[in-house]
Amino acid sequence: MSTDSENPTPTATPFWKQPVSQVLIGSAAVLALGMSLGGYLLGDGLTRAKMAERSVTVRGLAEREVMADLATWTISFSATQSNMTGAQASVDQDTAAIRAFFSELGFPEDALQPTGVNVSSYTQDGIPRFTVRQRMTLRTEDIERAQRAVRQQFDLVRRGVMLGEGSGMAYTFTRLNDIKPEMVAEATRDARAAAEQFAEDSGADVGGIRQATQGYFSIDARDGDGGGWGVADTPYKKVRVVTTVDFYLT
Repeated sequence: MSTDSENPTPTATPFWKQPVSQVLIGSAAVLALGMSLGGYLLGDGLTRAKMAERSVTVRGLAEREVMADLATWTISFSATQSNMTGAQASVDQDTAAIRAFFSELGFPEDALQPTGVNVSSYTQDGIPRFTVRQRMTLRTEDIERAQRAVRQQFDLVRRGVMLGEGSGMAYTFTRLNDIKPEMVAEATRDARAAAEQFAEDSGADVGGIRQATQGYFSIDARDGDGGGWGVADTPYKKVRVVTTVDFYLT
């Protein structure tokens, strides 16, 4: 019968007692593994850096025709008399005529509000002259009714109201935030289409977005009216935005 003393359990030899050749071989293996891993990581990093350098910057455009939802008509008028009472009475008469004009067109009374008054005086040929200037503003979301009022504005002249400088209708589109997300997405799609055409011509593929910049939204007259004397504002607007997008190329 054998005993533990007859068959002792083998134990590992400490590395400092191992032959020098084995220690060197093990160290070389660890060093080689480290160099291989470092080389892989370095190569992968260089590859990624090289890919990051391959990109194309394009611009995307989105346009949309909209109808203004707010009309603001500023009406300026004045009267000049040799006395203050007479000038004020003339302005009051014009104010009543203007209110009657808009009432007949179906606008509520509170749609028209006085927004400014100015009084000045001077002497002409030794006679004092007083000028009273009044400004009223119509504000409405009824665009069709506002257009009808503009077409019939000469009726005010027939009623004796002399429209002064600064009188005119302005149409505004106030719901830009409602269409912003869709237009930005549309401009981005347009930019990607341009990038894909560029990539096709250069034998590459379009990857993800590297960087993007949203331009300013502009709202202009649909038909390019620039304003000026005899040119009325229009409720037909064109909203426009340009985005600049930098795409990766693979």
